[in-house]
Amino acid sequence: MFRSIRAAALRQAGWAALVVAMVFSTSAALAADGIEQLRRFVAQTRHAQGEFEQTVHSASGRKPQQARGQFAFSRPGRFRWSYEAPYPQLLVGDGERLWSWDRDLAQVTVRPLSEALGSTPAAVLVGSSDFESAFDLADGGASDGLAWVVARPRQADSGFESMRLGLADGVLRRMEMRDSFGQHTVIVFTRLAAVQTIDPQLFRFTPPPGADVIGQ
Repeated sequence: MFRSIRAAALRQAGWAALVVAMVFSTSAALAADGIEQLRRFVAQTRHAQGEFEQTVHSASGRKPQQARGQFAFSRPGRFRWSYEAPYPQLLVGDGERLWSWDRDLAQVTVRPLSEALGSTPAAVLVGSSDFESAFDLADGGASDGLAWVVARPRQADSGFESMRLGLADGVLRRMEMRDSFGQHTVIVFTRLAAVQTIDPQLFRFTPPPGADVIGQ
């Protein structure tokens, strides 16, 4: 009987060791290919659309601000980022300019797209495949089933300090950004689907009648 108990204990220990080994090997594999997944995502995902949830944590400890919406992009430089709740707001990049439409204020802000993107986190989503010229990349390990990449802007005046990108199966799932004011923004892509084509009308914007246009 004691031999059978010892044998069962040994088998249990063996299974435990195997599970631990599998977990660590999976984590190592995720960590090893995080940067490669990001490069593949940027190079291969030319057009995509989906939905997101955003949470902004302030440095002062105030209650986090939450928002959600939809997006679409077509590299390079064409995108539509629409906040649906709690307050409607629309950002449109037409390849040359960035339009920001605040419906509640009846105000449109426009600025050159190259100036607006630069070394910002948006450049990873909608910029060219040469995004590494704007960011230093480092392995961020593996957690929560994602392979993480840490990206830091090469330009000191980019407005943010660092960014963590979580990927799985070659798809960007999560972005975490810390700006120069200590504000921490988390964007979770609840849906991000690559598509063959997107209606170009999505990336065109005409200021609504009566809107106050700033910057044009």
